[in-house]
Formats: sequence, structure tokens, C-alpha cells
Amino acid sequence: MVDSLGAITFWGFSSALDLQDKDLVSRIKDVSVNDGADDAIQILLIGSGDIRHLLTTVARAWRHRKRKLKFYIIEGNLELYIRQLLLLHLILEPPKDMGLQEKTEFFLEIYGNTLIRQQVFDYIVSRSNQLLRMVTDADYLVERMPSVHLSALKFKERDQMEAILKFLRNPDLRTADIAKFWDNRLRKHLEVRYDSRKGAYDWDYSMKLGDRGKGVLNNREYAYWRETGIAFGLREADYNIQNRTLISGLIIRKGGDRIAERGYWGDIVCSPYLSYGIECEEESFFKKSNGLYTKTSQEVAVYNILSLLHELTHKERYVMPVPKPAEEKKEESKLVEITEEDEEEEEEEKEEDGKVVEVEDGKAETETAELMSLDNVEIHYLPIGSAPDLQKKSKYKRAFDVVYFSNSMVHHLTPEMSAVFSDKATVICETARYMLELKKEQCQEFVNKVTAMAKNAGCQASNPVDGFTCSTMRFTFERKGDS
Repeated sequence: MVDSLGAITFWGFSSALDLQDKDLVSRIKDVSVNDGADDAIQILLIGSGDIRHLLTTVARAWRHRKRKLKFYIIEGNLELYIRQLLLLHLILEPPKDMGLQEKTEFFLEIYGNTLIRQQVFDYIVSRSNQLLRMVTDADYLVERMPSVHLSALKFKERDQMEAILKFLRNPDLRTADIAKFWDNRLRKHLEVRYDSRKGAYDWDYSMKLGDRGKGVLNNREYAYWRETGIAFGLREADYNIQNRTLISGLIIRKGGDRIAERGYWGDIVCSPYLSYGIECEEESFFKKSNGLYTKTSQEVAVYNILSLLHELTHKERYVMPVPKPAEEKKEESKLVEITEEDEEEEEEEKEEDGKVVEVEDGKAETETAELMSLDNVEIHYLPIGSAPDLQKKSKYKRAFDVVYFSNSMVHHLTPEMSAVFSDKATVICETARYMLELKKEQCQEFVNKVTAMAKNAGCQASNPVDGFTCSTMRFTFERKGDS
């Protein structure tokens, strides 16, 4: 049966990384896109679950020497590919159609909420129509998102992705009930403790997260997410529409039989705050007053996503606006009624400007403007669970300069896998720091096991790692001779 961590990694269990950062990847080859077509930094992401590393690396690429970035992604579930494509489409929406603040709110709601606002649900339905065309029409994919490549996927996988997208675009909310799915998971996890679950949330927060360094994450927001599955309540609005990107099918055992069952099969104890809401470049978010942080994980996550989207769009660091004096705020408050009235007019103008085209099954779709381009970036989606087969293909041998393993996929770090490492590669593995079901000694045992696996694969540890306080461990690989 599925445990509290889930069978599908909808979000990662470590903070987002810039995979070109010299402190992280000190041996990355120094090439320029002008040096030749083959001179690109090739990055293999195995089981990362979301696009946090991809988004951070691409958004901050302007900070480093200009290089071509090629990402190769392997996950364990096709639903993760769909979520990643949907969020990629979102961040590439042209600024004239969607501002940075709105993008940030949509991103976080889709990313970490079981329940979302109506307008976010409408966006998912609309973009699922477009993604459906991209998955089934290679020419349309090149036209809309030329950086994304799905050619390596099997025909069976594309058919399954098509079925998932048809489920997402279905406006009938009676097809599933994610609130019920979430509650079922809570009941099976807590069992007799279900009636006293608030105490269980407090225990996990204080005794498990607290020891591992929970940062600005506070008890109230953690407990609210544990109870409802809503991590980011960014507006005073109704969050009452199910986020179907978090619903998936799973083969489970019941009475000795294998049954396909639809539900929510992700994490219910660690939280989506870990990816974007724990660490931040802006030090002011970690100030304390009376021993308590003045900011929350939600505020940190908003800043992180907003700053990444700003860097992606403007190729410059995001600078937080200076708070306005109280007098100016009073003047602005007088314009609130006018602004609210104008919002409806703007929405009507957008609808009038959109061109309606017919798609499969007679459903209408509003075609949007041209998406932003990702210059010098390629994103290749590889077949599900194909990590063990990479070393059998000549085009992947000695190909990858940076290889990332999630803690659920680190068993693929084998001596055979080293065949796909470049001659001087960096290998990054996620620790079990935020696996709350594990004790302190088990977290360190995990680090020791992974270190031994990496050594067998020809890698050397860059520095000692405490499995209870470090989210990732880094290894370097250097090929000797022609091996």
C-alpha cells in the first residue's frame, strides 16, 4: 500500500538548485555556444519530480558564461511529464498576456494545492487542449515550444499522455473528488490517530521537521496543508475547484488482486514548501522578532518564483520594491473600486482578442499569442524508467556533464551508469533529510549507502555530508584512460 510519502513525486524533497553554480558544479566544462554545435552542457535529471532545478538553472543562465543547455529528464510517471509541460507553458506565457505576479500565483497553485481557484482551473483546461495537440502533432510542438522534445518517448507513452490530458481538459468536476482522495490518504496513514490528527501534525512539525531545519516554515501553515492539501492560499478567494494535475491512476493490491484506482498518490507529510519555501537569496526573509521568523514559507516561495520569472524575462536580478509610506498607501486605496471595475473590462477585452479554433471532439480552444523562447535551451523527455538503458545507447555514452538523482531514484547510481558520465562529470544526489518517516541515524545511513554506491561507480565525495542537515550530496567523476 502507498505510504505517507506517496508513489508519485509531485514535488521534490530538496531546494531548487542552479546546476551551473560554481559552488555546486566546480568542474563544469568552460565552453561557449559559439564553440561548436556539440559544445553544450548536458544535464541528466533522474526523478527530480518537478521543474525546480530546470527552471532555476535556465532563469539564472544569464549569470554565467553563455552556454547551450541540454536537459534530459527521466521520471517514473507520465503525470509528472504533463505537470512539467503545463508549468513550462505557464512560465513562457508572453508578458503582455500574463504578468509576473499572476504567473507566480498560478504556478504555485498548480504546483502545491489540491484545491485551486476557478480561473486557474480554466487555465489548466485551456492549456491542456494545446498540450494535447503538442503531444499528438510534432509540427505544432515545434511551432509552440521548440525547446521541448518528445521524440524519444514511446508511442504507448504518448497515447497515455493523451488520455491524461483529455482527463485534465474535461470541465466536468464530477469525474473525481480530490478532497475525498486526500482525506482517504490521511485516514489510512493516521489510522486510530485520525481523530486527534492536529496533535499528529504538531508532533511531526516540532519533533521531525524542527530537528532537520524547517527554516521559516511555521506550524500554522504546515498544519493547514496537512489538513487540506492547500499549501499556497495567496488570495482572499475561494479555493474550491480540484487541481486535477495531482490526480492519477495507480495499480494497487486489494485482497491479492491488482486493481487500477484513481486518487491522490503523492506526499502527505513533507509538503511542497521544501522546494521553494525553505531557502532564498533575499536575507531579509529570515529576520526574527521575539525569536520567531517574521516571514512564512509561502512568502519565501512567492519571492523565489517571482524572482526566477523576472530573471527569465528580463535577464537581471529581481529587486524587491521598497515599502511605500502610509500616506501613499491611503491614496492608492481610493483607487481600489476603479481598479476592480476595470479588471472585468480587461478580461472581456482579452476574450475578444483571442482567436477561437476548433480542436478534436468539437471542443473550442482559445489560441494564445506566441510563447516566450528559451534561447540555447533544449529539454528532452526520455521514456519512463529508462535510466538503466541509457548506457546501452551510444549517443548517451560520455554525454552528461551533470547528473542529478532524487533519493527515490538513487538506486540507478551503478557502475554501469558511469558509462553515460562525461570524462569530468558532477553527480548530485538528494539526501533523505526531509523523509520525515526516517530517524536521524537512518538519514545518515542513507548517505553512507549512497556514498558507497557512488564510490563503486568511480565517483569521489566532494565533502562530508550530514544526512540530517544537508539536502544534497555532491560527487565528482573523472574518467581514467579509455575506461
